[in-house]
Amino acid sequence: MPNASPSGPPMAASPLTRAVLEIDEYASGLGWDRPARLFALVDTAQLRGQEPQLADRLGLTDDPNAGALTPIEQEEVPAGGPLDEFLATIAWPDAVAGCALTVERLMLPPSAEAAVPTYVDENGEADETRLAAWVAEHPERQEVRMTVAVLRDGARESALRLRAKDSATEVLTGSDLVPGLADALAATFAE
Repeated sequence: MPNASPSGPPMAASPLTRAVLEIDEYASGLGWDRPARLFALVDTAQLRGQEPQLADRLGLTDDPNAGALTPIEQEEVPAGGPLDEFLATIAWPDAVAGCALTVERLMLPPSAEAAVPTYVDENGEADETRLAAWVAEHPERQEVRMTVAVLRDGARESALRLRAKDSATEVLTGSDLVPGLADALAATFAE
């Protein structure tokens, strides 16, 4: 039985997984080599009730899926700075049920871990620039788009899409695929 709906991203069991796959499909339509994108996740029924004009502009109809979430893209994520530092500056209003981020990165297979060099700068700290350059030149590197979402209640979901297998049917989902990024997103809801 295929995992794809006839008119959109793959079917999913939970509202959070559906939202992550919707964002992944949106990012896929924009193509590769794009900057990170941040989304607020709002309860669709509440959005329709509290902001009917906005819901109409977004094309939201009555969704039979209880607890459906609507992703709303936020302003552009600043390029050039550390992503974790940017995320540490975010605080969400109460109407936001969760948030999601889609970002592209290079990754290496576990078999390459033993060969990863330790680069240190003149201050004795890890030299991330040199390490990133080494990864970019590694013959086994893979380009991946990660979409990670968290809800206020602690629920998490992720979708990973390899550039080499750029198809909706090849997207890997799971709650613990990118734990560090999920932790950073969850911290945006910390009081």
